[in-house]
Amino acid sequence: MKRDDTSFDVPAQLGVMRRYARALTRDDVEAEDLVHDALVRAYERRGSFDADRAAPGNAARGSGQPGSGLRGWLLSVLHNVFVDRRRSRAAEARREADSLDLAETSAAPAQEHRLRLAEVREAFMALPEEQRAVLHLVAIEGLGYAEAAATLGIPQGTLMSRLSRARATLRAMEDGSAADAPKRLRIVGGTDEPSR
Repeated sequence: MKRDDTSFDVPAQLGVMRRYARALTRDDVEAEDLVHDALVRAYERRGSFDADRAAPGNAARGSGQPGSGLRGWLLSVLHNVFVDRRRSRAAEARREADSLDLAETSAAPAQEHRLRLAEVREAFMALPEEQRAVLHLVAIEGLGYAEAAATLGIPQGTLMSRLSRARATLRAMEDGSAADAPKRLRIVGGTDEPSR
């Protein structure tokens, strides 16, 4: 028995699908996307249309016009795609609303933070090498005084002296008392109180 190839004449149903999609979406561009998605789903599930037609009593479904069974099936697929999209958008809107409740409502401008980091780096790099090495090991790497002194191969007293001078130099740059000091620098991790 030869199969009727005209029974799946989708191009003949495009006008009907477009009109129904525009009625659902009220937007021409969105309607075209909906029709496209519906056609993809219909093609992927073409076997279900053939199975429906093969079921007893379904061969004459529709208005009796050629393609009426296909039209109803395609419009059903299109409607289901529309409902799925609407549910997906509603779920996405709920997730976005929930995430907005969790997110901070304001953030500090990134420019100031970057500028501040650049100033700190510039001041740090302006320190003499031995002070820079000591300050890096203690303040950045978090080594204890004994461990940092052993790493540099110097006595612990020398390390503490260099560290004190490095912090004092950076504080002087922040206060503006150093001749070539960049302005507005604050050192975190040391005391801002002058040593007595």
